[in-house]
Amino acid sequence: MKRREFITLLGGAAAWPLTARAQQPLPVVGFLHGQNPAEYVRAVAAFREGLDAAGYVEGRNVAIEYRWAEGHYDKLPALAADLVAHRVAVIATGGITLAALAAKAATTTIPIVFQTGSDPIKVGLVASFNRPGGNATGVSFLFNLLAAKRLELLREMVPSAATIGMLMNSTSPISELERQDAEAAARTLGLPVIVKGASSEGEIAAAFAGFAERRIDALFIVTDPFFVAWRRQVAALAMRHGLPTIVPTREGVEAGGLFSYSANQNEAYRLVGAYVSRILKGEKPADLPVVQATKFELVINLTTAKALGLTVPDKLIALADEVIE
Repeated sequence: MKRREFITLLGGAAAWPLTARAQQPLPVVGFLHGQNPAEYVRAVAAFREGLDAAGYVEGRNVAIEYRWAEGHYDKLPALAADLVAHRVAVIATGGITLAALAAKAATTTIPIVFQTGSDPIKVGLVASFNRPGGNATGVSFLFNLLAAKRLELLREMVPSAATIGMLMNSTSPISELERQDAEAAARTLGLPVIVKGASSEGEIAAAFAGFAERRIDALFIVTDPFFVAWRRQVAALAMRHGLPTIVPTREGVEAGGLFSYSANQNEAYRLVGAYVSRILKGEKPADLPVVQATKFELVINLTTAKALGLTVPDKLIALADEVIE
C-alpha cells in the first residue's frame, strides 16, 4: 500500500462504525436511597425521565449504580462511601434527608443532587437556595413547612376533633423537625396533641393501641419514608380504630388512608434527574439554585371516608386534585 493511501485510510477511521472503535466508558451516576426499590418504582422511572429529557439513557450513554438502605438508615454512610469508592460522576439521593447527609459526609468533591422534605439550609446541605456553594444542590419540597397546612386540612376534615394524635418515626431526627412545626400549628389552633413514636411494625401497632386509650379523634402521620413503607398497616389500623388520618403521600391514600396533602414526589425525582444531566454536561452544583417544588396535591379516598362514616366537606372535594372512589 502506498503511503498516501495509508494516510487516507487512517484519516477515515473517524467514520468507522462505533463498534469498530474502542468503547468509551459511560459516565456513572450513583443513586442512593433510604428505602426499598419496590416502593419507589415510579420515583425511579421519573428520575430516568429527567435524565432522558436531556439525552441520557441508562445503559446507552449513562450507567446508574443503585444503593438501597431498605429502611435501615444506619447503612446509608457505608452505602455512600461505596459509591465514592466506585468514583461515580454524580450522586443522586432520595427517600430521606439522611441519604443526602450521608453522601455529603462521604465526599466534598463528587457532585450531589438531593431531593429532601427538610430545609436544606437548616440541615446543613447548602449555604443558600440561590447559591448553594459546596458540592450539593437539589430539590426541596419542605415537608416540615407543610405541616401546618396538613394540620389545618385535618381540622377541616374533622371539625369536631378535640384531640389530635401524632405518629412519628422515633429514630429520625428529620421527623422531629416536622413534629415541632405541627405541634406549633396545633397550639395556634388550640388543639391538644398526643405524640407517639414508632420505628418497627410492632411499635406501630402499640402506638395505635395507645392512641385508642387516649381517645384521640383524628390522626396526623409525620412525613417519613418509614410510614410509606408501612402504609398498608397504617391504613388498616386507622380503619380498625375508626381514626380519620392524614397520611404523608398519595401512596398512603391508594393503600386505604383517608387523605394526603404533599408535594408531587415524582416531579421532584424528575427534577433531580434533570439536574444530574446538567452536571454531567459540565455545570457545577454550587452554581445551580436549589429548586423548590411547586406542585402540591390533595388526594382523598372517599371509600375510606364512607367506611369511617365520615362526610367529606364539599370544600375539600372541590380542592382535591384526585378523589378515589
